Amino acid sequence: MKFNSDGKFKIMQITDMQEIPAISADTLNLLEAAVEAEKPDLVVYTGDQIKGYGVTYKGKGKELERAVAKTINTLLEPVTKRNIPFAVTFGNHDRQVGISNADQFKDIYKALPNCIGEQAEGIDGGGTYNIPIKASDGSDRDVFNLYLFDSGTDAKGGGYEPFDKSIIEWYKKTRDNLKAKNGDYVSSIIFQHIPMPEYYNILKRVKKNEKGAIRAFRTHKNEYYKLGDTCRKGDMLEEPPSIPDINNGEFDAISEKGDVLAVFVGHDHKNSFVGRYKNVDLGFTQSSGFNVYGNRTKRGVRCFVLDESNPNKYETYTRTYDELVGKKVSRPVFDYISSKAPATVDAAIPMIIKAVSVIALIVILIILLTKLL
Repeated sequence: MKFNSDGKFKIMQITDMQEIPAISADTLNLLEAAVEAEKPDLVVYTGDQIKGYGVTYKGKGKELERAVAKTINTLLEPVTKRNIPFAVTFGNHDRQVGISNADQFKDIYKALPNCIGEQAEGIDGGGTYNIPIKASDGSDRDVFNLYLFDSGTDAKGGGYEPFDKSIIEWYKKTRDNLKAKNGDYVSSIIFQHIPMPEYYNILKRVKKNEKGAIRAFRTHKNEYYKLGDTCRKGDMLEEPPSIPDINNGEFDAISEKGDVLAVFVGHDHKNSFVGRYKNVDLGFTQSSGFNVYGNRTKRGVRCFVLDESNPNKYETYTRTYDELVGKKVSRPVFDYISSKAPATVDAAIPMIIKAVSVIALIVILIILLTKLL
């Protein structure tokens, strides 16, 4: 990867397609329109490419692998048919299909044209590596750097796994090696699926009854939040960031030298915002898949524009379905219902309790009315 002759380099982040073999036409329309409109130099997929849970992928062994590969090949076709380089990391749901991230990376993604990146040495699985972006003059100087981290999967007993400490150590070693080669720390952006606990530091805790307040769970149980002051006009917080219960110090590591400008994640489908904590931008990108819950026609992708002459700054913006494709979707009823679905088990529990309470009240009223009449 290198900067173009005009000194620019454009990245597109696509996250949470979470698709099934019967891929939504709306998902493909969004991806096709976004890639055609933006013409990125690199596409980064940040996990949950497929809906690994449930019963949508059938069979075992080679039959299962063929079904998963067919879905992935179709989802990536807007990129691969245009010969655009792409990189991929994984979310909590990819491996749940029954094929490890390592095998998906090696046997499915790497079989496609222009899949770049090699798994980091000494790190298990797939989807952890770095991508240097070199100078436009053809020299070996690394002007910018991208990190992709596999941020793990669901934890036993609920929530999400703590971030892998071995990835933190690998990052530090890679960061220092880049400095030794280039004479200084290289400006970088991190892409991963699950947000860090520090994402709550760019939000503002508010009272329960404040308009727009979003209820949080687990380590922030019964707390309510809105976007903080460092977030941008038009940003969206529609659900609480789903973070690991245990903080293994990822943010402390990536913020200590000033090389990491930003971290961008997916995971929470309806969120799309950028805020700043200490010296690092923390950003969410909304989901792009229409076969799972999301923010309706505000589903989209995120673009980043890097400038070779000023690598310590970057521009970012989103492109959404409604502006690229239109307001109509192929399954409006499903889309509406899925947009109201709880994002996690923790979010579902109070909804279930409320529904059961309402049903119980109706039953009691019927019994009382029957006795009175």
